[in-house]
Amino acid sequence: MSLPPPPPPAAGDPVTPEDSLGSVTPEDWATGPPLQAQPLLRQEAKGKEEEGEETGVQGAWGKGTAEQRRRGWGEAAEAAAAEEGQVDAGGAAGSASPAGAAGGGREGWRRLLAWLRRRQPQCCPCAAPLPRSAAHCCHGGTKMAALAYNLGKREINHYFSVRSAKVLALVAVLLLAVCHLASRRYRGNDSCEYLLSSGRFLGEKVWQPHSCMMHKYKISEAKNCLVDKHIAFIGDSRIRQLFYSFVKIINPQFKEEGNKHENIPFEDKIASVKVDFLWHPEVNGSMKQCIKVWTEDSVAKPHVIVAGAATWSIKIHNGSNEALSQYKMNITSIAPLLEKLAKTSDVYWVLQDPVYEDLLSENRKMITNEKIDAYNEAAVSILNSSTRNSKSHVKVFSVSKLIAQETIMESLDGLHLPESSRETSAMILMNVYCNKILKPVDGSCCQPRPPLTLIQKLAACFFTLSIVGYLIFYIIHRNAHRKNKPCTDLESGEEKKNIINPPVSPLEIFLQSFCKLGLIMAYFYMCDRANLFMKENKFYTHSTFFIPIIYILVLGVFYNENTKETKVLNREQTDEWKGWMQLVILIYHISGASTFLPVYMHIRVLVAAYLFQTGYGHFSYFWVKGDFGIHRVCQVLFRLNFLVVVLCIVMDRPYQFYYFVPLVTVWFMVIYVTLALWPQITQKKANGNCLWHFGLLLKLAFLLLCICFLAYSQTSLMFRNVPKTSAPSFPDFPDCQINKKGAFEKIFSLWPLSKCFELKGNVYEWWFRWRLDRYVVFHGMLFAFIYLALQKRQILSEGKGEPLFSSKISNFLLFISVVSFLTYSIWASSCKNKAQCNELHPSVSVVQILAFILIRNIPGYARSVYSSFFAWFGKISLELFICQYHIWLAADTRGILVLIPGNPMLNIIVSTFIFVCVAHEISQITNDLAQIIIPKDNSSLLKRLACIAAFFCGLLILSSIQDKSRH
Repeated sequence: MSLPPPPPPAAGDPVTPEDSLGSVTPEDWATGPPLQAQPLLRQEAKGKEEEGEETGVQGAWGKGTAEQRRRGWGEAAEAAAAEEGQVDAGGAAGSASPAGAAGGGREGWRRLLAWLRRRQPQCCPCAAPLPRSAAHCCHGGTKMAALAYNLGKREINHYFSVRSAKVLALVAVLLLAVCHLASRRYRGNDSCEYLLSSGRFLGEKVWQPHSCMMHKYKISEAKNCLVDKHIAFIGDSRIRQLFYSFVKIINPQFKEEGNKHENIPFEDKIASVKVDFLWHPEVNGSMKQCIKVWTEDSVAKPHVIVAGAATWSIKIHNGSNEALSQYKMNITSIAPLLEKLAKTSDVYWVLQDPVYEDLLSENRKMITNEKIDAYNEAAVSILNSSTRNSKSHVKVFSVSKLIAQETIMESLDGLHLPESSRETSAMILMNVYCNKILKPVDGSCCQPRPPLTLIQKLAACFFTLSIVGYLIFYIIHRNAHRKNKPCTDLESGEEKKNIINPPVSPLEIFLQSFCKLGLIMAYFYMCDRANLFMKENKFYTHSTFFIPIIYILVLGVFYNENTKETKVLNREQTDEWKGWMQLVILIYHISGASTFLPVYMHIRVLVAAYLFQTGYGHFSYFWVKGDFGIHRVCQVLFRLNFLVVVLCIVMDRPYQFYYFVPLVTVWFMVIYVTLALWPQITQKKANGNCLWHFGLLLKLAFLLLCICFLAYSQTSLMFRNVPKTSAPSFPDFPDCQINKKGAFEKIFSLWPLSKCFELKGNVYEWWFRWRLDRYVVFHGMLFAFIYLALQKRQILSEGKGEPLFSSKISNFLLFISVVSFLTYSIWASSCKNKAQCNELHPSVSVVQILAFILIRNIPGYARSVYSSFFAWFGKISLELFICQYHIWLAADTRGILVLIPGNPMLNIIVSTFIFVCVAHEISQITNDLAQIIIPKDNSSLLKRLACIAAFFCGLLILSSIQDKSRH
C-alpha cells in the first residue's frame, strides 16, 4: 500500500533544502563531490597545504603533496562522474563541464546537498584564517552557508563590477544635471535672490545661504571693494544697528557713540569710503523728501541705499489700523522714487525682524509679530507692484527675518538683534555688492559665471574633435565587425570560424581616452565653474570628522587579505598606507577640520608621510634597479602631472594651485639628479666595494646641506605682529612675511619657473609648502638606504609570521615606537599656536612616521596581512587628491559640492560615489595614455618630447597673451 505524497509547503511555511532541491537518494550519498563544491574544497585545503606541501602527508582531500592534489582534482572529478555515466567518450559532457554545471540546475544542487551532509565536520572556509584550536568547530550547515557566501560574492562581482559602477555614476550625473537645470529654470538662476531671501544656520553662528557660498570679507578686501563709494542707510534704530555692523567690517575700532536719534557719518579718507546713517524712523514725508533729492540729476547719488522702517509707526500709533493704512500710502508714494534710484544704484528695502514679545518693555508691548507681518506684507506687495511690465529693481532684504527668528531670544530688550546676527546681515550686504567686483573664490553668491578664456575654448575644441574622431572610429570598427561576423554554411550546416579581430590601434586608444577625458572635464566644469550645481560652506564639528573615520576604519579592518610578500613596506602595504591616509585627508577637507589644531597637525604628518614614501620608493628603485634612463623619468613625470596640466587648462588655474603635485614632482627630480649625477652609485656597484656606500652617504649629506641652505638663505620667515595688509601672508602663517629675497625665491622667480610656481604673483605659497616638509624626503631616502643595507646582510627576518628582529629587540623597538607615536600625538594635541607648531613640524614629523612603520612591520602577523579596502583606494590616491578640488569639494576646496540639496547624508553618498568612479577612470586613462605618449623606444620618445616641449611653449605664449588681456 503506497502512501500519498506530502502536500506542497504553504506560502508561510519554511522551505527546507529538500523542498527546493528534491529528495536525496542513496545514489547521491555515494557520489563524489559535485562541481559546485570545488571552490569550497580549494579554500578548505588552502589552510592545510602548508603542512603537506613537502611531506606528502594526508591533506584536505587526499594523500600526496599540495601540488599533486591540485593537479589531481580535475582528474578525480572526471573519474567520479564517469562512473555514473555522466561523462561521454570525449569527457566533456554532463556536470563535469562548466556548461553542464550551469545547465544542471536542480540536479546539481541536489547532489551538492547530499555531498555536504555526508562529509565530516571540518573547519569553516572563513574569509580570515581560523586558529587550529577552532579546526573542529563547524558543521555541514555552516559549510553550506560559507559556500553560499562565496557563490553569492561571485555573482555580485559578476553583475556589479567597477565598469557597471561607472555606468551607474554616468546615469546619476545625467539625471542630476537635468534636475538642476529644470530647477534653475523654474526657480530662477539669480543666486543674489537666494542670498537675500533664504538660508539656514550651520551650528550657532555660521549662516549658509541657499545654493551658494558666502565669503567672509576682511578689512583690506572691504576697503578695496568700496573704494570711492558712498553707502547710505536710512531708517530707524534697527537700520542704525545694521549701519554700525557694516562700518565695523571696514573699521573694527569704530565705536557706537553719540546721539542715537540723529544722523551718523563715517568716512575713511585713505580708502575714500563714505558711509552715512540718516535718522528717519518712519516712512513719511521726511523720508520721501530725503530720497527725492537723490533722484535729481544734479545731485550725486549713493552707490548703495539701504532703507527700512515700521516699528516706530506701530509704537507711536499704538498699533492702530489707521497707521497701517497710512504706512501703505506713504510707501506707495516712495516706491517710484526708489525704483528710479535703483536704475543707477543698488537699493535694498529691509523688512522688519520679528520681536521677542516676552522681553519687550511696557511702552513697546503694542509691537507684536502679527503687526510686523502685516507691515512687511504691505511693503513687499507695494514694492513688487511698483513696475507693471517688468520686475522691480528694488531688492527686498528679507533674509534678516530668518536670521532674527533663530537669534531674537538672545536679544537684550526683545526688539534689537544680538551683535552676531547684525554682523551676519552686514556680511550678507557686503557679499551682495562686492562679490561681483572682487570675485572671491569662496563667494559664489551674486557672482556670474566666469567667461571662457582662449585656452579653455581651444581645449573645448580639442575634446570635441576627439569625441567626433572616436565616434567615427567606433562606427567603422562596428561595421567591420558586422562584416566579419560568422555565418552558417548552408551545405554543411556549420558555422564558419570567427575571424580574429585586429588589435586596437594606438590612435583609437588615444581618441577613446581623450573622448572619455573630455566628458569628465565637462563634469568638472559644470561642478565648479558653470554654477549648475549648488555649493555650501564648510562647518566643522567633531562628529563630522571622527564618525566617518570610525566607519572607514571598520571597513578597512573587515576587508583584509594575506600579502603576497612579507617584506617591510611591500607593495600591498604601501598601497594600504596611501589609501587610508588619503581617505582621512578627504574627510579632513570636507569636514573643515583645519580649524581644529590637533587634527591639523596630524594631517600634516600624513602629507609628510606621502613625501616620505616618495623618497623611499624612488630611491629604492634607482638604488636597486640602476635604471636612470629617460623613459623612466618621463613615465613618472607624465603620471604625476598629466591630470594637473589638463585641469590647469580646463579650470583656468595655475600649476601651483594643485600644490602637492609640484611638490612631489620637484622632489622626484631632486632624487633623480642626486643619484644620477656622477658618480652613479647603485646597489650592484656598492656590493663589489663597500667604499661606494660611503660615497652615497656623501651624496645624501650634500643634498641635506643644499636643503638647509635654501631654507635658511631666505632670511627666514619673521614671526611677529605685522599688519596683515602690509605683505603677502601664508594661509597657515597669519602673521608672517618674507623680509628679503633669498636664494629660494630668486631661483623660483625666474621665468619660466615662475609660471609654474607663482600663485597670485608671488612664490610665497610654494615656499610655505616646500619649507613645511623640507626634510621628510631626505628621511625617506635615508631609511630606504639603511633598510636595504640591513636586508642585504640578512639582519632582518622577513619570513611569514616571523618578527622582524629577535624577540627582545622587537619588543624593545615596539615599546619605543608606541611611546614615540603617543608622545608626538600628545604634543600635537597640546599645540596652541599653528605657526609655532609648523616651525617644529619639519624636524619632528619623521618621529611618528618611523614609529608607525615599526609598529606595522615588526610583528610578523601584522606584516603578513593588509587591508584590500584601503589598498584599492591607495592605487588611485593621487587622482583622488586632485579630483577632490572640483567634483567633491567646491569653489577650489573652499566649500562642499551639493548635488542633492536638503539631505546632507544622501548628498555625501552620491557625490562620493561619482567622485571615486571618476578618479578611478582618470587613473586608467592616464595609464593608457602613458603607454602611447611615452614609448620605450628612445628615438620615438625624443620625437614625442619635442612635440610636448612645443605644446608647452605654445601654452606659455597663450597664457602670456591671456594675462595681458586681463590686466
